[in-house]
Formats: sequence, C-alpha cells, structure tokens
Amino acid sequence: MSSQRGGTATMAKPARRKMDKTHWLYVAVIAAVVLGAAIGLLAPGVGKSLAPLGTMFIALIKMVIAPIIFCTIVLGVGSIAKAATVGKVGGLALVYFMVMSTVALAIGLVVGNIVHPGAGLHLQPYKTAAASADNATVKFLLDLIPGDIPVLPTLVLALLVGFALQSLGKAGEPVLNAVKNIQKVVFKLMMMIMWVAPVGAFGAIAAVVGATGWAAIGSMAILMGAFYLTCALFIVVILGSILRLVTGLNIFALMRYLAREYLLIFATSSSESALPRLIAKMEHVGVSKPVVGITVPTGYSFNLDGTAIYLTMSSLFISTAMGMPMNLGEQIGLLVFMVIASKGAAGVTGAGLATLAAGLQAHKPVLLDGMGVIVGIDKFMSECRALTNFTGNAVAALLVGKWTHELDLDQAREVLSGRSPFDELSLEPDGHASEPDAAALPSHDDERVPVSV
Repeated sequence: MSSQRGGTATMAKPARRKMDKTHWLYVAVIAAVVLGAAIGLLAPGVGKSLAPLGTMFIALIKMVIAPIIFCTIVLGVGSIAKAATVGKVGGLALVYFMVMSTVALAIGLVVGNIVHPGAGLHLQPYKTAAASADNATVKFLLDLIPGDIPVLPTLVLALLVGFALQSLGKAGEPVLNAVKNIQKVVFKLMMMIMWVAPVGAFGAIAAVVGATGWAAIGSMAILMGAFYLTCALFIVVILGSILRLVTGLNIFALMRYLAREYLLIFATSSSESALPRLIAKMEHVGVSKPVVGITVPTGYSFNLDGTAIYLTMSSLFISTAMGMPMNLGEQIGLLVFMVIASKGAAGVTGAGLATLAAGLQAHKPVLLDGMGVIVGIDKFMSECRALTNFTGNAVAALLVGKWTHELDLDQAREVLSGRSPFDELSLEPDGHASEPDAAALPSHDDERVPVSV
C-alpha cells in the first residue's frame, strides 16, 4: 500500500541516535535516585542538608515556565486554527481530543483523591528549612537564578496574542515564525536544564528520605503503582469501551497489532519515535489517508491522555505530601488550567515537568518546593505516559475514521485478526505521503527526555 512507504532502516537509525543521546542521562538519574535514597537512609542529617540541590534545580525549571507557556500556547492556538480549517475531520478530532484529555485529567484527580499518594511525608518548603541554616553560599547560588514570571497572566497574554496573530492571517506569519525561533531557544535551554536533573533528583530524594525514612520510598512506590494501574485501566476500560461501542473492534487486538511500536517507544522513552510507523499502520488498518494525516499528527499535540493523568496525580501527590491538600474548587481550577496549558506543549523537552510546575505555581507557588521528589521518579513514569498517549492517538484515528465514514471496517477486522499482517518489507525509502501533514503540525513529546516531562 502507498500508506506503507518509508524505510524501516531510515527510521531505525534516528531512533537509535535518540536512545543513545539520552542513555547516560537515564542511567545518571536512576543512579542519583538510588544514591540519594541510600544517603537519606544511612545518614539522614547529610541527606537533609542536600535539599538545596533539589531546590536550585526546581528554580531553574521555574525560570523557563513562562517562556515555554507563552511560546507553546501562541503556536498551539495557530495549530488548532489550522486543524479546524480542514473541515469535519479536524473539527471532530479537536472536539474528541478536548473531551478525552479532560476525562483523563478528571480520572487522575479521582484516583489521586482515593489513593492519597504522598500522605505522611510532611515535606517542608525549602525557604522555611533554610532560614535556620542561614547558608550564605546557598543564598548566593539561588540569587544567581532569575526569578520566575507569573504564569496566569502569561497564559492569558499568550492566548490573546495567538488569536490576534490568527486574525492577521498572512500578515501575522512573520511573527509566528519569530515565536517558533524563540521557542527553539527556550527548548534548547530546557534541554540543558534537564541534564542537571540527576543532581536535582539526588538532592531532593536524599532530603526527603533523610527526613521521612522508608515512608518516602513507600509513598513514591504507591504513586508510581497507582499511575501505572490508572493508565492501564484508562486504556482497557475507557478507550477499549469507546472503541468497541463505536467500531466494534477490540482494544487488545489493536495493542497486539501495535506491539512493535510499543517496544520502540519503551526503548526510546519517546512516542514521537513511532509517529511515522503509526501513520503507516493506521492507513494499513483501513483508515483513509486524509483522516490519518490530520488526526494522528494533531493528536500528538492535543491528545495526551497519559500526560494528563500524570499531571493531576503528581499535583495531588505534592500537595498531600506538603500537608496542603487542595479543596474541590482548587482541583477543578487546576484541571481547567491543565486542559489549556497542556495543549501546545508539543515537542517540549521536559514539557511534563514544566506544565506541572506551571500548574502548581498558578495555584500555590509554595508547592513547587515539593517537585524535587517528582523529578526523581519521573523517568519511571515516562514510558507509561508515552505508551498511553500513543494508544490514545491510535484509537482516535479509528474513531474519527468511523465517524467520518473513512474507515474500512472489513479491512480493520482482517488486519487486527492477523489475517492481513502489516508488511514491514513493503516500506519504500520515498517516505510517507502523510508525513508533510505531520510536519505541518507540532508533534508532542514530553517523553523525549528520560526525566521529562
């Protein structure tokens, strides 16, 4: 099929380069977490004294929150408008993405309120703890890091600028291009900060474990376990039920069909690495090329179910651990903020951490001091986020195809049953016909770096 063009070898090489690029960072973060936990258990006093390392890393994250939010929202508004102009397919896809992201955020809040991850940790804001120490060196280093900019005014300004540029049409394109160039600089800065994550994770984990002992390790394990279970249930129960009701197809058959892509994502911590293959496989399964070309790339920016669950569960973990639980009104406000801020966070290295930090800063800035613990365990949740996001976009392509009568159900059943397997050897080096559409829209990957985001 024409949908299967594009060389396997040409895709495999970039994937290996991406994996190699982050391999040492992955190892360093895991080693830092283990070492920090060991120091916290064996020498609690020393562990607690390392808290400034985590605080300085979070200060660096805070420094780039506003530029990231501004650039991504401005460009995200442009992407929404672009997708909406393609008619029924784009409109249906955007509505579905918004609904499912909201559902995922709400599920994260529900599970977080049931499990109460972080209970019993009693984390303290760094400034309170540091006041007694009166460490001039720490104060000097913290003063070197620029202060953060308020998030909510930045968000409102970005939305207004985005819509204003859209109203200008072609006259606004030079400004949009300028924002894209600024975004590249901000993303590069974020990447540089993420390479300091092992130091921040080491200090934060050592301090938390030093203060609370095994309770900290247990709470982090509960959060990770609850997150994995929630993502699994979301895929099987929510996405599986919708897929069965709308198309009659089985979610497990779809997951088996995408098994090779799952392995690729797990190896690279990146759902973006499997984007060209998802486009080809969705066309092979019976979804028309135009629907795939619009739905899949747009979904990589706006349909981030796994990231949505991560954002709300992590927020509740931090607020509970710091003894500042959010009431219902604050949780709903957080949900609304995350729905907006997570759109257009496409392609941001460390976008998950940046969006999480933005949400916490918008509601209770003091909660940012608890983010160091999340930095330490973020890598262990990144693959699950990527797999959930990827599965959600595969299901979205089938659903939009069905709703627009652009899905061949007979072919889909043949493919998912294994009677019409995807022919890897049929991929040709001239590339995907759908990939220009993918390039035209920002592709999400807050999982691109192991300690994202």
